[in-house]
Parts: sequence; structure tokens; C-alpha cells
Amino acid sequence: MKCPSPPPLPPRAVGAAVLALLLACQAKVSGGRSGGGGGGGTGAGEFDGQRAFGYLERQMRFGPRIPGMPAHDSAGYWMLAQLRARADTVIVQEIAHKTKSGQVLHLRNFFARFRPQAAERVLFLAHWDTRPHADQSPNLGQRRLPVPGANDGASGVAVLLGVADALNAKPPPPTLGVDLLFVDGEDYGDSWADPYAEGSDVLIGSRWFAAHLPVGYPPLYAVLFDMVGDKDLNIYYESNSQAFAPEVVDRVWRCKGSSPTSSTTTWRYRKAASTPSTS
Repeated sequence: MKCPSPPPLPPRAVGAAVLALLLACQAKVSGGRSGGGGGGGTGAGEFDGQRAFGYLERQMRFGPRIPGMPAHDSAGYWMLAQLRARADTVIVQEIAHKTKSGQVLHLRNFFARFRPQAAERVLFLAHWDTRPHADQSPNLGQRRLPVPGANDGASGVAVLLGVADALNAKPPPPTLGVDLLFVDGEDYGDSWADPYAEGSDVLIGSRWFAAHLPVGYPPLYAVLFDMVGDKDLNIYYESNSQAFAPEVVDRVWRCKGSSPTSSTTTWRYRKAASTPSTS
């Protein structure tokens, strides 16, 4: 659905919003250790937009990251190596999902943790798989073709890898933990499928994570990044987030320093656990 356009975001605003949110959390706590790695031409702890865009391009060189295909496996191993070089702890959540057609998909969520010992935590997430078919394309001839996934898939991952660079260079204070979750199998099923139906083939990794949370883990809040790479990017208030976590939405936009117009368009991610979440 085409939405009315509010004023476009400035370049790198998405990554800057993430780090502004982190800095707002850090403002209550002084200190923090210095770390190495993740420079890329900017100061420690800054989001490097150019480097993040390189992460998007690297994903695209694998081809469509469709579960069950070699490109999906290769991209997953590459992402895992990037995260292990930056995060304090990386947990691989392996998922075997039987689709409605009887195929068994072998999926992986990647859960990268900074300051894993901290009790107070925030969660940022994105999906890394791509759709098998472009079933919403206005071009009928393309609807059986795979989605390349530059915007829908690679862009959210690129932002979070850029955040991982910044957190590696300048970790959060000792009392605050940050988690980056890369979910798999988000977009495998039909675009119109009910994500809550038994055996649904969409939101697979998100639903698995919500059903297998670490002991004592609800984060303070979660922010989902999806389809944030459009060249004419406009970001709106998201209606589900407004309904379930209005205080998180307000905090994100206050940090960003902008007020988007309201939109009735909603993403299909839903709050599956008792965590205030926004997208």
C-alpha cells in the first residue's frame, strides 16, 4: 500500500535514531569501557552509514537469502562471523520448521549480546531471510520470481551490524545490556497468510524466539527494523506499536528529533511476548 508521504528522513537517520536511543539510556549511568574494532573512519561509538551500506551490498552478493537455498546458508555463516567478532556473546537458535507443503526448513536466529551480565536490557531486531516469491509485485510476470531483498531483508541487518560496530567500539555502561536479534523465516509464507494460524509459514523465527525466551528475559523494550533501505525512505508511526507500546514509540521519535505523520499501514510483526515493542 502506498502511504501519503511525510517529510523524508535525513540520510543515516535510522542508524542515528538507534544510537540516540542508546545514548538516552546511557545518560543515567556514567562510565563505560573502551573497546577496539569497528572504526571505519568515524569516532568510537558512532554509526558509520557508509560501512553499514557496505554490509547491505555484501548480503546482496550472496543472492536471495531464501531458507533452504545455498545463498541463505552462506549469508548466515557470514553474519555469524561478523557478530562473533563484535558481540560479547552470540547464541545460535536452530529451528526446524515443517511447512504447510511438508518441507522441513532449517532456520537460524542469531542472538548477539553486549554486556550479557546486565539485568536491564534493550532489544533491537531485524529479519535476515528473503521472500521466495514477489507475490505482491504489480508486474504479474515477476510474482514467481524471488525477492532480491535489498530493502526487505538486507537493510535491517545492515543497520544492526552497524550498531554492532558502534557497540564494539564503545560498549554500553555496565548496568545496561543491548541485544541484537536477527530472525529467520520471517517472510517464507504467503504475504497474506495469518501469522498466528497453527503451522503458519511466516514470522517463524520471531514466534520461536518469543516462545523460548532466555530465563528472566523480558527486555525493557524492543525496536524492530524492517524495510528501512528505500531510497526515498519515509517512516511513520506504526499503529500496532502505538497501541501496545506508545511510550516506546514516543521515546524513539523524541530521540530522533522528528514527528512523522500518523499512518494506518501496519507491518505484520506483532508483540508475541510481554515486551513493549515498536517497529
